[in-house]
Amino acid sequence: MDTPNISDAEFKLCLIVWEKEPISSSTLVTMCANSFGWARTTTYTFIRRLVDRGVLKNDKGTVTSLVSKEAAQDAALSEIIETRFDSSIQELLSALYRLNSEIKL
Repeated sequence: MDTPNISDAEFKLCLIVWEKEPISSSTLVTMCANSFGWARTTTYTFIRRLVDRGVLKNDKGTVTSLVSKEAAQDAALSEIIETRFDSSIQELLSALYRLNSEIKL
């Protein structure tokens, strides 16, 4: 199964789930309100979308992940490599090398 694309905002919510799961949806709403200033409806919309795409499971108000953090990161990196680096690992590595040279990591 291909890992669904997860937006930056959705990823923020998933980070909480991955750290705290299983987590009640009401606790998740409170945490997102406190951390991101999201309205209750915003959080529930993100949960529903992620459930619909097979990223999360919401069983009677208990939210758990169906996709691991590592799988989501791998999918995001693959998309970046395909879209920004012409599917070339060499071009990605060259960019990382240039970045390292510029900021002296």
